Amino acid sequence: MSVWVIGLPVLVVAALLVGRVLRGRRAVVLLLGLNAVLLAGALVVLVLALASGPAAAEAVSAQAGQADAGNWAALLGAAISVAGSSIGAAIAVAYTGSAALAAMSERPEIFGRAMVIVGLAEGIAIYGLIVAIILIGRA
Repeated sequence: MSVWVIGLPVLVVAALLVGRVLRGRRAVVLLLGLNAVLLAGALVVLVLALASGPAAAEAVSAQAGQADAGNWAALLGAAISVAGSSIGAAIAVAYTGSAALAAMSERPEIFGRAMVIVGLAEGIAIYGLIVAIILIGRA
């Protein structure tokens, strides 16, 4: 199934390129053929998904018991804390780094102070990582 999800952008780009290069009736016929192949493949995947038995992951999770049922919330919280803090740190470093470079271009002697401010902005990501480690440890 993931092959289709990965291959879909490739098919869209190919269709756009075909439409750009070949204009007219030939491009339409080629794109309709591409759509027919994609539809046939999607139908095959659908039939296989509906005809298959229970997934192997279901049997593994049934063996694990109810002890692991609450872990998803802690792991989701860890992922959100790392993602949010990394995005926040990236925005902070972008602003402080550009301001530090502008200030250093006028006064090169403030290099140390400017790098401390940029380093503090990078610390936001470390805080998120620490929170994630604590959450994973409690899961």
